[in-house]
Parts: sequence; C-alpha cells; structure tokens
Amino acid sequence: MTGPLALLADIGGTNARFALADTTSPTPLQLETVQIFPVADFPSLADAALHYLDGIGHDGHGKPDAAIARAVLAVAGRVDGDDARITNHPWVISRTRTQQRLGIDDVVLTNDFAAQAMAIPLLQPGDFSAVGGVPWSVPKDPDGPCTYAVIGPGTGLGVGGLVIRDGRHYPLETEGGHVSFPPGTPEETAILERLSAQFGRVSNERLICGPGLVNIHRALCEIAGVDPGPMQPADITARAAAGDALCGRAVDVFCAVFGAIAGDLVLTLGAWDGVFLTGGLVPKMLDSIRHSGFRQRFEHKGRFSPNMGRVPSVAVLHPHAGLLGAAAIAARRAAA
Repeated sequence: MTGPLALLADIGGTNARFALADTTSPTPLQLETVQIFPVADFPSLADAALHYLDGIGHDGHGKPDAAIARAVLAVAGRVDGDDARITNHPWVISRTRTQQRLGIDDVVLTNDFAAQAMAIPLLQPGDFSAVGGVPWSVPKDPDGPCTYAVIGPGTGLGVGGLVIRDGRHYPLETEGGHVSFPPGTPEETAILERLSAQFGRVSNERLICGPGLVNIHRALCEIAGVDPGPMQPADITARAAAGDALCGRAVDVFCAVFGAIAGDLVLTLGAWDGVFLTGGLVPKMLDSIRHSGFRQRFEHKGRFSPNMGRVPSVAVLHPHAGLLGAAAIAARRAAA
C-alpha cells in the first residue's frame, strides 16, 4: 500500500465499519482493509478504532506500515462543533479526545450521510441500479453543476445531499429523518394514530428504517385485531415473501411511504439530478421497492409530477458507500 494513508470510519447505530484509504489514488478506499464490528462491543469510537488499528498492524503512529496522516470519522448523528452523539446508540464522541487517543493529528468528524453523499462521484457502474425516472450514469464531468439527494433506511433513517458547483463538493449534513411523518392515505393516517399513541410525535424515522418496518407491521396488526408477537424486520420481509398478507402489506406501506418521503426530499433540496437510495435495507428490499408504490408516490407531487417523473431514483449497491465517501473526503482534504 502506497501513499499517505487515512483511517476511515462509518459508525451507525448497530455497526462500526473501518477501513484505510490511499489518498493519492483515484480509487482511494482500500476494500481489502474493511472490517466491521458491533458498536455494542466497545465503550467508545476510539476503543473500536484502536482495536481495528491493532488488528491490522497499525498503532495510529504508522508502525509498522506507512503513516496514517489523517482520519475521517462519519457518524450517524448530528455533529455539533467538536462533538457528536450517535442518535440510535449511547456513544458520545469528542473529536479532540478521539484525536488524542488515536495519536492522529488531522481528525475530521462528519455526519454519516455527508459521507454517503460524497460517495456519489466515486460510484462505478456496478455500484448502483436504477429504480425509476431518467436513467442515471456517472457524469463525465464529476465537478458538476449537480444537486443530489441521499436518503437511506438502516437502524435509523439518514438524509443528506450533495451540491457540486465549480469543481467544489458541498455535502449537506441534515437530520431530515426526524421530520414529522405526513400520512398520504387513510390507512397511513390510521397507522399514524397508533404510532402517536406510542411515541407522541412521529417522525419519518419511526416508519422508514428497520425498527420502522416493525412499527408499521405492528400498527397494521392492531388495526386488524391481531397480535403478531415479537418480530424482527427480517421476519417481516421473509413472511411477506412467503405470502403472509399483513407482512406483505407492511412491506408495501414501507415502500410507498419511502417513495413519498424521497420525492419530498427532491422538492426540498431542488435535487433534480437524482436521489440516491442507500442504507442497509435498500439492497435487501430492492425487488420490493421496484415492484411497489415507491415510484408512484415519489412522482405524485401535484403540479410538479411531470418534473418528478424525470428525476432518477438510484439504489446504491456498493457495500461500503459510507466508507467510500469518507475516503473521498480524506482525499480532498489531503489535496487541499
């Protein structure tokens, strides 16, 4: 491995992903260095990172291999100055303390969907798949001008964007997953009523993420007067595939609401160049998304429906898009 190295992290509510990047390479993410650990196994991000570095033979000071010059840590939560709190996990992260523990001089703390957004210009044809609208392809001029939206369900619901102007890339760090859920059908209103009784305020994340699929299914079961018992997202998708009517309906509602929210995001950001669907659930549910009301609800935006019909919706299939985007951030920082 050659060139200045960067430590990369993509920290979600369930898993911590680490890798190294060669910041001088046009393909900076070193896929062979990717490792994934449950966040519950470590008291802090620094402990998880040190465990990773120890396992690959680095100590944060470049021994025994080439020096690690910087770190880009993408986390599933709001970055507020020097600190970040993981929304769906107890970790509270201080950039300064993490920098001191790792012994790396240049440490960047960023939102995980800012990293997902920065991955877009590095995607290769095998890294994505069309879901609808005008087909999207990797731009010949990656420096724009373009505006993209990014949205993805996993443990939570991540939302971001990427604005490219005059060769500069501006990732948008948002907490759009916590926007209030707007029901679009009587059935969704009934679901909202049941979720409101449980949560009070209901955000989009209460429906569009792994636990959100369970919330939708449980609400539908309550409406039907059925007790589903304990369920996991994988149970619902498996039973839906096997023909269970309520599980199938839960998947259909999930995909339709996902489409409506993704379309609203395009309108909000002016992301006419495309919306990228990412997160852990998208590859697993891609067939369901394609054969559901996702795209109909995405486009159903009144007077802007014709405009929405042309907007590409693109499923990101790269297994480590967050790390890919973190590598892009590291490379741009190294070149500055």
